[in-house]
Amino acid sequence: MNFINLTRRTEIGANSYFLGLDGKGIVLDSGMHPKEIGDEALPNFAALNGRPVDAIVLSHAHLDHIGSLPILMRQQSQAPVFMTSATAQIGDALLHNSVNVMTRQREEVGAAIYPLYGHREADRAVRSWRQCPLRQPITLAGERSSVEPNEQVDFQFWDAGHVLGAAGVLLRGEGRTIFYTGDVNFNDQALTKGAHFPDAGVDVLIIETTHGATPLPEDFSRKSEEGRFAAALNRVFARGGCVMVPVFALGKTQEILTLLYQLKRAQTIPDVPIYIGGLSAKMTTIYDRRASDTARVVPRLELFPEVQPFVLNSKTIRDAPAKPGRIYALSSGMMTQKTLSNIFGRKLMENPLDAIFFVGYADPASPAGLLRAAAAGNLVSLDEDEPAQTLRCEVGQFQFSSHAPRLSLLSYIEKLAPKKVVLVHGDPPAVEWMRSAAAEALPNSEILVPPPGVEIDL
Repeated sequence: MNFINLTRRTEIGANSYFLGLDGKGIVLDSGMHPKEIGDEALPNFAALNGRPVDAIVLSHAHLDHIGSLPILMRQQSQAPVFMTSATAQIGDALLHNSVNVMTRQREEVGAAIYPLYGHREADRAVRSWRQCPLRQPITLAGERSSVEPNEQVDFQFWDAGHVLGAAGVLLRGEGRTIFYTGDVNFNDQALTKGAHFPDAGVDVLIIETTHGATPLPEDFSRKSEEGRFAAALNRVFARGGCVMVPVFALGKTQEILTLLYQLKRAQTIPDVPIYIGGLSAKMTTIYDRRASDTARVVPRLELFPEVQPFVLNSKTIRDAPAKPGRIYALSSGMMTQKTLSNIFGRKLMENPLDAIFFVGYADPASPAGLLRAAAAGNLVSLDEDEPAQTLRCEVGQFQFSSHAPRLSLLSYIEKLAPKKVVLVHGDPPAVEWMRSAAAEALPNSEILVPPPGVEIDL
């Protein structure tokens, strides 16, 4: 049993991992780095170095887990690709959006290599994906397997509570059980219920560490944070301003729309207009289609009919004024250059009446990270092609992350007490905190931080 971290650095980037199990090769996820260009945005597939790949298994459809899948499929055409049905629906829309983004980047940054794949290749990839239900053991050939362990290598998906379709992957082979969490949230969000994961019988745990370096306040509760968010919105509206909330199109948009729906119904905030982006609208439509067949905190809630958000896109965003008494929930969550949140955020930055409220993770080096770290009156550059601006708007941070807090991750590691723990999907400080805490909690377990591109023995 062996493992290779195909991510190029210890970070949250182009997530992808190779697992060798009982003579079979499995690639878990195939992401694309949202901040890099060209080959540097891809996993280090060269580290496979001719190893056989018998299956590709996807945990969920965020870009950093699925964005390079057509390229991996091109290189490993013999390997079937497995995911949940909701991930397949979302992944279809996301890959085509990725082609559009890469095509624009070819013109904007002169990346002649772009797009790395086109719409036709994305269509071919989507048609060959194999959709699997939760909790059903499946062999690497795509056949149903028995619930009891057998001589075949098989896997099954477990609900990860992160975004629609997200799943952890339980693999069995060589008489051993390996569990890959993917991205996980053990707590209920506004719309999505928390993860339902195995609670025993895991020999090797491969676990994300996103929030390893960011502790929650001791008195934190979801209810109090929602109240603080509502009070902040009302404060901005009272002074005649508007609010932008940078969000990821998949997951965070739908969670914030649900939270705003709940706050409006409770008359905690006024019934103000809400704006979202074009990709967010596509993802929200998929969420609505699956309202009756997915576990939700608000059963069967359909967001478009209930919230009625207006839609902005890359063509209308530049001319759209920042109107008082509005909420703009725009992607990307990290305010990446040329995205809707970056373009619109620059309209708000110098107006002290307005506010930008962050509700989840942001890479410290991203435009969102730079803005969050800035003090009022600082010069901040959100786009290298545009002049720096003086920060005068209110900037707030609220904890509505779709990733588990670090103590929840540590508690899960302690509950399973696996022989080996492999720490992935985290920046170096996050990984180091989790390594140290897990080693102290489980002195008889081996805690591994896999160096990128290096084969380790499990």
